[in-house]
Amino acid sequence: MKVRKSSTSDEVKKRKKAVLFCLSEDKKKIIVEEGKQILVGDIGETVEDPYACFVKLLPLDDCRYGLYDATYETKESKKEDLVFIFWAPEGAPLRSKMIYATSKDAIKKKFTGIKHEWQVNGLDEVQDRATLAEKLGGSVVVTLEGKPL
Repeated sequence: MKVRKSSTSDEVKKRKKAVLFCLSEDKKKIIVEEGKQILVGDIGETVEDPYACFVKLLPLDDCRYGLYDATYETKESKKEDLVFIFWAPEGAPLRSKMIYATSKDAIKKKFTGIKHEWQVNGLDEVQDRATLAEKLGGSVVVTLEGKPL
């Protein structure tokens, strides 16, 4: 069970629902990619479907790391889990894939609370929300982000 300190509605709206990370220009640091995040406050305002919006943020020609705070329901309860995503599309340069693969453990150690890890190699693997639902709990997941599977 998660216990959070009481938050104002403004604090909740500023929480990140999803974030993409990339390598810095010199390939020596992992940084938050500018403009590639979804805030909880954006949902229902500028973002209708946070999962579909997250998928659209992924570049087709390079690797990324992503954190996605998945909200889903099983037959028994509502849940929220943090998913670490390693995006390595087939069209990404080999050098980029190698750097991202070797840096993956370093970034994962910086985040506490990651419940699931998912390596994705193409849009066909990530576009269908049922694939994420499978990672979260298999056939017991009935909705993801409020949308039935």
